Amino acid sequence: MVRVLVVDDEASISEAVAYALGREGYEVDTAADGVEALEKVEARRPDVMVLDVMMPRMGGYEVCRKLDGRDRPAILLLTVKNDIVDKVLGLELGADDYMTKPFDIRELLARVKALARRMQDHAPPAAPAADAETVRLGALAIESLSRTARLDGHALDLTPKEFDLLKLLAANPERVYTREALLELVWDMDFAGGTRTVDIHVQRLRRKLGEAQSLIQTVFGVGYKSARPSE
Repeated sequence: MVRVLVVDDEASISEAVAYALGREGYEVDTAADGVEALEKVEARRPDVMVLDVMMPRMGGYEVCRKLDGRDRPAILLLTVKNDIVDKVLGLELGADDYMTKPFDIRELLARVKALARRMQDHAPPAAPAADAETVRLGALAIESLSRTARLDGHALDLTPKEFDLLKLLAANPERVYTREALLELVWDMDFAGGTRTVDIHVQRLRRKLGEAQSLIQTVFGVGYKSARPSE
């Protein structure tokens, strides 16, 4: 059963969302602020977290920062702000999607379902096959079944979408993908962040690749491609 953690300091919202998710068959827990949310993430290991941005003690952005680099759930941010800068900040901190309050509960359910499906698809098998598919690009090795990426033998700490994006580009060197194509292939729904989220994820991947960041190249006016190390 998929576990969902709903985090909002407004009890009327968290209770309504929890009730709707429960009717859809999800196992739902709630938290009233970021501190309690982190405790429940540690104890319950939810698959998806519906996370409000503005809360007492610790807000949604800080929760994202605290979870960065850990075994984290997919995150759907809830915000009352319409400023694109605030939304981009959430994506840069590792959120997977966002919705602006007030929201349609049917749309929220659809987005949670999509995130839960992706997290289940990302779960590694208990015992990966010895001949698991491996994508190699120079010093980069990407293992499909265990969903791990290594650079010069060192594991990269990637979010699920960062892994999918890197694997897609690395498996098809020299092929140019438009931002719209990457949205369709990596994000399996009409993603609220638009093509800007592709740019954000590429930036994050490049930071994690360090000196090998030139493996991902920008094709100006079009999109991105991976380049062979010899270039």
